[in-house]
Amino acid sequence: MKLLYLIAGTYRAAGMEKVLADKSDWLVRHGYDVVIATTDQRGQEPAFPMNPAIRMVDLGINYEATNGANFLKKALLFPVKKWKHRRRLKKLLIQEKPDITVSMFCNDAGFLPKIQDGSKKVLEVHFSRFKRLQYGRKGIWALADRYLSDQDLKHTQAFDCFVVLTEEDRGYWGNLPNMVVIPNGVPRKEPSPLTAHTVIAVGRFSFQKALNRLVEAWGRIEDRGDWKLKLVGDGECREELFTLINDLGICDSVELTGIQKDMEAVYRHASVLALSSRYEGLPMVILEAQAHGIPVVSFDCQCGPKDTISDGVDGRLVPEGDIDALARALDETIHDPDGIRRMGAAAYEKSLRWDPEAIMQQWDRLFKEIV
Repeated sequence: MKLLYLIAGTYRAAGMEKVLADKSDWLVRHGYDVVIATTDQRGQEPAFPMNPAIRMVDLGINYEATNGANFLKKALLFPVKKWKHRRRLKKLLIQEKPDITVSMFCNDAGFLPKIQDGSKKVLEVHFSRFKRLQYGRKGIWALADRYLSDQDLKHTQAFDCFVVLTEEDRGYWGNLPNMVVIPNGVPRKEPSPLTAHTVIAVGRFSFQKALNRLVEAWGRIEDRGDWKLKLVGDGECREELFTLINDLGICDSVELTGIQKDMEAVYRHASVLALSSRYEGLPMVILEAQAHGIPVVSFDCQCGPKDTISDGVDGRLVPEGDIDALARALDETIHDPDGIRRMGAAAYEKSLRWDPEAIMQQWDRLFKEIV
């Protein structure tokens, strides 16, 4: 069976790109022919290793060239880019003749089902139903986000199958007959010894990840002892975080580590993972932490934490945006070593749910049923 995946690019070291690399590797090892078509690769290497059997094609649309541009410029250039995108993608589909075309919910989602090339069309979403409304933008941008959010719902209904990551998110999209839930998979690892007095947060320093809220919560803990908070990653909010850490006077207990290539070592030397995101799809960092037997303290944001964390059993969930509650949960956790070990063991047991082989067998069955 031949699959053609559509994604903006594979060069980002982020969750969706990692999932696609792992998923494609499994598929080609199990007899599938896999092609990945991008719009904004611009000659960059994939962030994660790709099986040599996977073929890569870039359509050269470059939507991201207007990132940061004003609304008028984007409004004028976007239709031209989208026309070019549809034209080039249709040509590729007719040439490749895939059995199934899978959109990762990028700029093709609005027109892909209308391309009559004979392939079945699958849409998979790696964020939540209300992601666009959680950007926090104002004015004309807010109106545009609401319009596009409404369009997202309309687009999903035109696909042969629509795949979401969590039961929580399924409820937000409504009673769609073409919708199924398939989470991401993460392999189990050697569990962390949970002896290091280290809390980690892993992800891009961005508005979405809202690490400033975690730093503020950390600053409100009166007795941190010798515990450290390590922020693993990088991004546009780095300077803002650095300034906040200095202003709060907690430089001695907070470290911005930058991007780490050896994430196994990062998890091995951590005892708690904290997540302060404003929104998610299904946070890979939660699954990875559980795969290492590490409890997670998280805001109950949309979506993912509710599906993956049982409060007080394998981690801690606090109301979204309640920084005081996050501070209390972290304070109680770091001062309860027995609780960390108990929740870590429960998290490790729960990680069996995210076994990649079982998850990929779900995709295998789905593809065969669709065809």
